[in-house]
Amino acid sequence: MATADRLPMLAEGHARLSDEVRRLKMIERPSVIEAIEEARAHGDLSENAEYHAAKERQGQIEAQIAEMDDRLSRAMVIDPKSLGGDKVQFGATVYLLDEDDKPVTYQIVGEVDADAKLGRISYSSPLGRALIGRRVGDEVEVSTPSGDRYYEIAKLEFV
Repeated sequence: MATADRLPMLAEGHARLSDEVRRLKMIERPSVIEAIEEARAHGDLSENAEYHAAKERQGQIEAQIAEMDDRLSRAMVIDPKSLGGDKVQFGATVYLLDEDDKPVTYQIVGEVDADAKLGRISYSSPLGRALIGRRVGDEVEVSTPSGDRYYEIAKLEFV
């Protein structure tokens, strides 16, 4: 679904997305075209499973390319080091204390860069939305599938 909205992302997310589009266009697309040509050579296309599978894969690849090209065209690459302030915003690294005073750290990023294992959460995630605009010392309540969670913002950095 294409919209005119800008998509904030880190430079590494933009590069990763660009690399994936390049891979799809330079490797996957030619490979599937070759598979279609090979399947066509087998004759009757109405009962040719290889042909139909290759055509389906071609549609998937083209859809992926279109979606990624759309994201890249709307990309707004942001360097967190160029930001600052006392409010949580895109690119901020937020140091939180949970309800047991256990420290938790997250960087607020775009959907392309989000990876919870690396401590990167999307600004559109429930926790991301709850943190945006808050300051050090603020308490945040987040509803999760496992119940409500409470955090206090202990520190804020732009690194």
